[in-house]
Amino acid sequence: MKRHHPNDHGNKQAASLLALAGILSPTKASSVILHNGANDFATFYGYYMLEALAKDGKYREAMNIISDYWGAMLDLGATTFWEDFNYAARTDALPIDQLPNTSKFNIHADGGDHCYVGLRASLCHGWASGPTAWLTAHVLGIQVVEPGAKVIRIQPNLGELSFAEGTFPTPYGIVTVKHVKQADGKIKSEIDAPKEVKIIR
Repeated sequence: MKRHHPNDHGNKQAASLLALAGILSPTKASSVILHNGANDFATFYGYYMLEALAKDGKYREAMNIISDYWGAMLDLGATTFWEDFNYAARTDALPIDQLPNTSKFNIHADGGDHCYVGLRASLCHGWASGPTAWLTAHVLGIQVVEPGAKVIRIQPNLGELSFAEGTFPTPYGIVTVKHVKQADGKIKSEIDAPKEVKIIR
């Protein structure tokens, strides 16, 4: 397969999968994925697009996409992740917590492609939750090094954030992490882990 190099045809989903498979350079994939920002992002494949950006060290850009794409769902009243979301329709869309009227686009009833047309898309769907795993792995920087989470590497990437904090469950208990960006740009980390878990920085 590595002798055959499929063309990404400018498709963000294809470019991300090709980069993650080691067929397309992360730099080339990033240029495709970042073209036009969050436009043409997808709820499920968005995770793989974010992973491909991380492979190229584009953490800040990936966080901006999360803010734009998934943030637009929040702006429209989301309290959970949506199964499908047409980012381009957001500007004239009615928030989902308001009764429909004829002057605004009803993103749930009028939106959707393929099998999602006409109230068919779930407004609470796990496959759109990729940013939660991505933020844990790349912003908090928590990477399991050995099976069973006996060894965890922590290398945060805060981008434009001034701090990030969260927890990570292990079979031995919860690892608690807090990162604060100092005035000089360096990150100060507070890590509390069970004694059975070795932390590598």
